[in-house]
Amino acid sequence: MSFILHSRLASDTTILGDLPLCQVLLSKEALGPWLILVPRKEDLTEIHHLPEDEQYQLIRESSAVASLLENNYQADKINVGALGNLVPQLHVHHIARFKVDVAWPGPVWGNTDGTQRAEELQLALAEDLRTELNNIAGFISA
Repeated sequence: MSFILHSRLASDTTILGDLPLCQVLLSKEALGPWLILVPRKEDLTEIHHLPEDEQYQLIRESSAVASLLENNYQADKINVGALGNLVPQLHVHHIARFKVDVAWPGPVWGNTDGTQRAEELQLALAEDLRTELNNIAGFISA
């Protein structure tokens, strides 16, 4: 079986590329840089369902992405979460949060108006992030 990205993730994001375990997506949500890591495994819903070595790899990739957002965007806080209530496919959100964002200090879920980033801004941010992601070992740009 080959990896297939859930249709909702596919429609709500731009694919940036792949790390050794995860596909890296950029949310179209207009709220700050918002990256999503999706392990390229079929029928996976929970982190603890990964073999131990892949759990560690997910943490390494997650930490690298969180550091990238913190260092390059001077975020006030990095929110990391794997909810999966609407999209069962395992995916981990990494959201750069700022004290001036529309949802601060609350969670983003249910606290934004769902506005998507303009296409030209999405493409520009995607290219910037691909450049930054190239500094993470094993990243392959889409």
